Amino acid sequence: MTFPHRHLLGIEQLRPSEITTILDLAEDYVALNRGTKKHSDVLAGLTQINMFFENSTRTQASFELAGKRMGADVMNMAMQASSVKKGETLIDTALTLNAMHPDLLVVRHPHSGAVDLLAQKVNCAVLNAGDGRHEHPTQALLDALTIRRAKGRLHRLSIAICGDIAHSRVARSNIMLLGKMENRIRLIGPPTLMPSGIEEFGVEVFDDMNEGLKDVDVVMMLRLQKERMDGGFIPSEREYYHRFGLDAKKLAHAKPDAIVMHPGPMNRGVEIDGDIADDINRSVIQEQVEMGVAVRMAAMDLLARDLKGRA
Repeated sequence: MTFPHRHLLGIEQLRPSEITTILDLAEDYVALNRGTKKHSDVLAGLTQINMFFENSTRTQASFELAGKRMGADVMNMAMQASSVKKGETLIDTALTLNAMHPDLLVVRHPHSGAVDLLAQKVNCAVLNAGDGRHEHPTQALLDALTIRRAKGRLHRLSIAICGDIAHSRVARSNIMLLGKMENRIRLIGPPTLMPSGIEEFGVEVFDDMNEGLKDVDVVMMLRLQKERMDGGFIPSEREYYHRFGLDAKKLAHAKPDAIVMHPGPMNRGVEIDGDIADDINRSVIQEQVEMGVAVRMAAMDLLARDLKGRA
């Protein structure tokens, strides 16, 4: 397997064949992670630094576990309390990192484009763990792997992405990935949470859950990103759940074998009914978490091949 990119900054740069390469390799890591010996030496001798300028328990834990299972020396830098708070610029951070000679740098940042800027200044492979409202590529890839395993394919499916589209980098990356793989994408949410000009992405837009969910194969719910809202985007959480929260009645409009997804963390009773989230016959939310570790292992493996001359 070859991967022609030095970094994984977004889905936008990836061709369909490269997406498939990552997912195929991730399948091998799913098998490894389910075995009794959950360890390989693919990243032995390499240093992985996780820099999270935003809090994220799930994604950071997933990347840390992925690196350790592949034998990397993993270090977490607590950027919330770092010298960045004292006025250090991203350029200064990059120079500091270069002096440490890391091989893999995993970055989450609240500002769109910050990870790309850092990638231009450091002498190592960079993985984007989410930047502002821009992209979250490994989330889209783990969602794709989850869908492919549940449905047996990743093309010509009808997929509904529901909720806070405007503030969601998860939605943006998924729209690009699922579009590249020839799926029919429906976006469902209130007009206040729908980006302007979104139809240009080749998607269908609905503000009615029952209409939007009709005969879809996949229902992907999104978290309400209240920390990114600075106004009255929704009347109330109760009203939002009534109109756009996923419950059994709304889900009945989807196909009988439709799967339910959520990137987490969930606001139960706001975005999704707890019984639906826990329904082992419909919900693949726990599978998404499992696939996240495997996909991040695959991504770091592919980027490290160039570093170690193993391509």
